[in-house]
Amino acid sequence: MSVVPASVIAPIREEFLASLPDREDTHPLGCHNPRIPDRIVFDRIVLALVSGMGYERVADEACSATTIRRRRDEWIKAGAGTALARTVLAAYDRVVGLDLEELSADGCITKSPCGGECSGRSPVDRGKQGLKRSQLTDGYGIPVVTVPAGANVRDHTLLSETLDEFAALAHELEHIPENPKLSLDAGYDYQPVYTDLAERGITGRITRRGVKTPIQSDGRWVCERTNSWMNNFGKLRRNSERRRICTEFYLALATAIITVRSLIRRAWYTHRWDTRPRIPRIR
Repeated sequence: MSVVPASVIAPIREEFLASLPDREDTHPLGCHNPRIPDRIVFDRIVLALVSGMGYERVADEACSATTIRRRRDEWIKAGAGTALARTVLAAYDRVVGLDLEELSADGCITKSPCGGECSGRSPVDRGKQGLKRSQLTDGYGIPVVTVPAGANVRDHTLLSETLDEFAALAHELEHIPENPKLSLDAGYDYQPVYTDLAERGITGRITRRGVKTPIQSDGRWVCERTNSWMNNFGKLRRNSERRRICTEFYLALATAIITVRSLIRRAWYTHRWDTRPRIPRIR
């Protein structure tokens, strides 16, 4: 039984498998063991992402943990995760439309007990190893850019890298807003942030430090909701990957799942298709 509704994971699986490069058989005799289908391995990786279990726990007689790790690294090397996230965001932009004129960004700290390249001493968890996600969303809360870093990295220092990736994505989508607005909390109330936003032509709506402002007043709540969506994935809530490229792969896969789920839910009222769910609520 799939851990993600079939209406959501089926198109993601098909798009992901179709984007994989053709694999050449280089064995001189062609007598090696048959290759496990990519579809089976992909489902195991999705199970690991949603449940947070280790590869040994999600492996079975059809697919070993070593095969999952090897195939994961193969797909990362091919850039399949990033390509999937970009394709899904482009599809959402065509059908519904990304609200890139109203942006929101915030950081989110989760656990990272195994350490690694994206781990640091967490200031909110007694100095234990933690992961921070710098999350940038559109006006509805679609995760546009997610940058991983150590939990001890300040939010405002990650904003420049996050906005650089957003600029590259906007050019790929051919959806470049003229003067976007960016909602930020008091953790970004520093002069370098104001200078950077002015140079990029972005209007910053930043909460002043020491001033209590309701989260609903400036649109920041959509980013908080997206962080909650991301934390529904066990692999992101408790990151056990030590390499940054592996963490980014799972972030891209989670972005694709969240975006397709939102696309189906919002398009349910305006479009009709053969596999359309009976109700707009997707569990």
